[in-house]
Amino acid sequence: MTAQLQIEQNTHDTVRLNKPELVWNSNDGFSCLYHGDSLELMSSLPAESVDCIWTDPPYNLSNDGITCVAGRMVKVNKGEWDRSQGAELDHEFNKAWLSACYHLLKPTGTIWVTGTLHVYPSIGFAMQQLGFRILNDIIWEKPAPPPNLGCRCFTHSTELMLWATKARKGKERYTFNYEEMKAENGDKQMKNVWRMSAPSKDEKLYGKHPTQKPVNLIARCLRASTNSGDLVFDPFSGSSTTGVAALSLGRKFIGCEADAGHVELSIKRLDNLIPIELPTISKQGHLWKD
Repeated sequence: MTAQLQIEQNTHDTVRLNKPELVWNSNDGFSCLYHGDSLELMSSLPAESVDCIWTDPPYNLSNDGITCVAGRMVKVNKGEWDRSQGAELDHEFNKAWLSACYHLLKPTGTIWVTGTLHVYPSIGFAMQQLGFRILNDIIWEKPAPPPNLGCRCFTHSTELMLWATKARKGKERYTFNYEEMKAENGDKQMKNVWRMSAPSKDEKLYGKHPTQKPVNLIARCLRASTNSGDLVFDPFSGSSTTGVAALSLGRKFIGCEADAGHVELSIKRLDNLIPIELPTISKQGHLWKD
């Protein structure tokens, strides 16, 4: 059995994914959410139709270890979807969904992928294998991370985002709103270390996802790499924070999520958007070519 077939068997044995079902549409009909297998959904979408992808894939860190949540010792386990299948199969899975993303992105499109040390080495290598050009690694620093209860290594206080593009160096131009980012940073070039708090209580009003990201983190990425009306896609939507950020910024959104409970949470959040606080912006639409 090939590695890819084993991945598919393991995934379907655990989750029993169905054909992607449309479960939510925006009032204007331009944005939507699907419940089901993201690989199957991506195979049905038009090639080179997406401006930007922002996604938070499984980190494969559910290993029966412990962590600290609200002062209590709890298991790190998030669900079967977050368990490693071994380095080889994990990498083949990452390469499979990133290949589908490459097919969907426009020639000038960019992709953001989050990760910890459990997954980002594989993500970065797969990107290089598939022809993506990595533009930046962004370090998200958390001001108040949970303590390391094992006391056998340093406190984990960061996550990494890899930002990459299909655009060929010196050929196509990807969107980078440089002046906007500079204005947000006191008229100085923005660095690749971003200090931001975890999701607020307001962002968990309708429930919480175990790996939920703050809206402001994703919103900054989208302000930097997309323009009004652009289409943003997320193959691992979770609680649809990507959708909340995209719609709040006047972008279009397509998401896909396999877990029914997370889909239900997503629909509540998308139907009841809480406006995000936008920084003062000096200029929009700057394109970067190197």
